[in-house]
Amino acid sequence: MPETGMLLSGLGDFAITEDACAKINLALHVTGQRPDGFHLLEMLVTFARHGDRLGFAAADADDFTLSGQFADVLADDPGTNLVLKARDLLREAAGGTPPVRIHLEKNLPVASGIGGGSADAAATLRGLVRLWDVALPADIIAALALKLGADVPMCLKSAPLIARGIGEEIETADALPSFAMVLANPLKGVSTPEVFRRLATKNNPPLVLIKAPHWMEAIRATRNDLEPPARELVPEIAEISNMLTAEGALFTRMSGSGATCFGIFETPVAALRAAERLHAARPGWYFQATETFAGGA
Repeated sequence: MPETGMLLSGLGDFAITEDACAKINLALHVTGQRPDGFHLLEMLVTFARHGDRLGFAAADADDFTLSGQFADVLADDPGTNLVLKARDLLREAAGGTPPVRIHLEKNLPVASGIGGGSADAAATLRGLVRLWDVALPADIIAALALKLGADVPMCLKSAPLIARGIGEEIETADALPSFAMVLANPLKGVSTPEVFRRLATKNNPPLVLIKAPHWMEAIRATRNDLEPPARELVPEIAEISNMLTAEGALFTRMSGSGATCFGIFETPVAALRAAERLHAARPGWYFQATETFAGGA
């Protein structure tokens, strides 16, 4: 029996479920590069309530199924799926575990700058620790997360934070408020290595959050250093950013290495109406109204 399959049903019959929330880079400063090639980053990160969802249940044999808007992309090459890698890594660290049935509801675009795969891997670690009752120390779980990818430790937290290094040095951002937001993606892939290669400089000023009456002012004073080279590669990033602004976004920026952009709106209702109008204007693109989590929640 193949390990991976498509499934139309939801997660109602799974004993344990986990949300894999979209990771939003409110700011991303590239401050250097290590000798091993990894770039040094300083990031202000938050997480949206919208994301992928995963279900976990005991089984007679390992099984992995997919559903959701973007399931077909992963179904074409399941070997690259971080969910399976996270399962196998935790199983090895735990010294062997029973078979498990995992279902991934893939609602986020793949390789789009909002940490979908990393969030799925982190949710898999959280869900299987619960299902298997794994008694590993938190630092071991964090090390497994970093082994899966630089974004996975952040997604393991799934709360507003500041990350440094390659993403593994994390501190909470408890004062960060919730934002009404629209996520927008033209569904065109962006090569992260190519974005970094096109950076004009890799030693940019660090992340400094200025003291301001409103968080929006502090965020405006930051950057995403990856946005200019990403716009060169995918001109639609500039177009979709302009569309968000035209719909009333108070602030727009690209997240991560793209191509997803976010627009911050005054209210959740304003974000929802903007997403509806944007979808009507570009039905082949991805638009999603959501809200982010507040720090300290």
